[in-house]
Amino acid sequence: MPTPNPAALEFLLTRRSRPARTLQAPAPDPEALQTLLTAAARVPDHGKMEPWRFIVMAAAALGRVADAVEAEAPADGLEAEKVEKHAAGFRNAPLVVAVVFSPGPTERIPRVEQQLSAGAVCLGLVNAALAAGWGANWLTGWSAHAPGFAQRHLGLAAHEEIAGFIHIGTESSAPPDRPRPDIAALTSWLNE
Repeated sequence: MPTPNPAALEFLLTRRSRPARTLQAPAPDPEALQTLLTAAARVPDHGKMEPWRFIVMAAAALGRVADAVEAEAPADGLEAEKVEKHAAGFRNAPLVVAVVFSPGPTERIPRVEQQLSAGAVCLGLVNAALAAGWGANWLTGWSAHAPGFAQRHLGLAAHEEIAGFIHIGTESSAPPDRPRPDIAALTSWLNE
């Protein structure tokens, strides 16, 4: 018979990301963040490859990335309103952790499984932050997908990609819940 953990299940059933624009200082200090990153790294990782790593950005680094977005995104065709919104997401953030997908050789472990592990790290970090009382949100956007941007401004290697930018800070206002999926409509059972 399984041993239930009602508090953990209740957390998962009621968890809610906090919009990044509502997050403010303070953010976790290095010791608190170390705990969150440790929790986030407890994900499925076939082959123990650790196909992900972290880049922690605060203060001046966030301003530098915001400036780079403003300088490069218009030339890439991003509309002015979207450029400003994306740059503000970095400039106004108290702390952002870039989860970098860093795949290893794929002979043993398919690339897609490594990528899913990196995605699990993103969700794990959001959930760890929320469980610790912080507000958190997983975002991507132009700077995660623009060719070469993360290599130039965040030091990614050519084979690496951004899995997510996890914004963490103090929640300034509680968001309303949103409609949730109809699980029955999304579930099929195979009994034979």
